[in-house]
Amino acid sequence: MARSTRESILTATAELMRRQGYAAVSIKQIAAGSGAPIGSIYHHFPGGKTQIAREALVDSGAAYAVLIPTLMEGHDDLGEAIAHAFRAAAETMESTGFANMCPVSTVAGEVADSEESLRVAAAEVFESWVSGAAEHFARRGVDADAAREVAISVICALEGAFVMARTTRSTEPLLAAGAAVAHRHRGVRLTDGHAVAAPMVKSR
Repeated sequence: MARSTRESILTATAELMRRQGYAAVSIKQIAAGSGAPIGSIYHHFPGGKTQIAREALVDSGAAYAVLIPTLMEGHDDLGEAIAHAFRAAAETMESTGFANMCPVSTVAGEVADSEESLRVAAAEVFESWVSGAAEHFARRGVDADAAREVAISVICALEGAFVMARTTRSTEPLLAAGAAVAHRHRGVRLTDGHAVAAPMVKSR
């Protein structure tokens, strides 16, 4: 199905922000990337670049939210599931020449003290990731009180490792971060969502 002009603008903006951040992106670049005339861009987004960026962050956040549950499917041990997710992320980064993986974190660090509406949008995306991952872990049997902590630790480790891996052009940060987080949670049984999981296993 053909994408709408609005969808094309948001997709092009997300891709530009993934590579360049927010400040370096121009309306002219968005027009070139989306194929939409500048007049059409302002018709769909009268708030200009800030509105486009905010909505692109929300759209991107929704797309990225499914990655953790998807990568962890097929594993019945939480530690093994986490380790697999980080290994898969490392393979993807290496295969793409260490391209930036996520426009949300790129923009969030850049605008936290300068663009309040974008900071709020990024914060809401992060919270949606945490709450969504926590719900996923809880459905699969992780203790409800621990599920949010697991979600935050996985997301923070992934995002930080993405930055370091991209900068060093090495998968080592992702593999090391994944191993550390996985070690903390190895032995926690994942279920189909109906059974009760074993207690959380702390660092050994």
